[in-house]
Amino acid sequence: MRVLTGLFLTLTLAASAMAQDRTPAQRQTLKDLAYALGQSHALRQLCVGAADPYWRERMGQVLQTETPDEAFERSLRESFNTGYAAAQAQFSACDTRSQSEAVQVARQGASLAEAAAKP
Repeated sequence: MRVLTGLFLTLTLAASAMAQDRTPAQRQTLKDLAYALGQSHALRQLCVGAADPYWRERMGQVLQTETPDEAFERSLRESFNTGYAAAQAQFSACDTRSQSEAVQVARQGASLAEAAAKP
């Protein structure tokens, strides 16, 4: 799982580093990525603790690097928060099911980040 998390993080930062003018499809990919980051944040907090800021800070880095206009930033934040709420509603404890979901979300996030990093 650490390898997936590292890959997800690296690709997330690479995706945001390449951001300039985004097409609608690229913007949707970033919104999907923000959703995955929100899910990852909720799932990590289950096992590490509610005060853990790991994925929230990564989302902050994406926003800082992207420098989106106000409307798109609000949309990205909403996607993050929706992903967070969805994972929080589905999982209430750190167990094999939530850990398995965290791995699956990391794979999905890595794929989205890779897609967003393509010019």
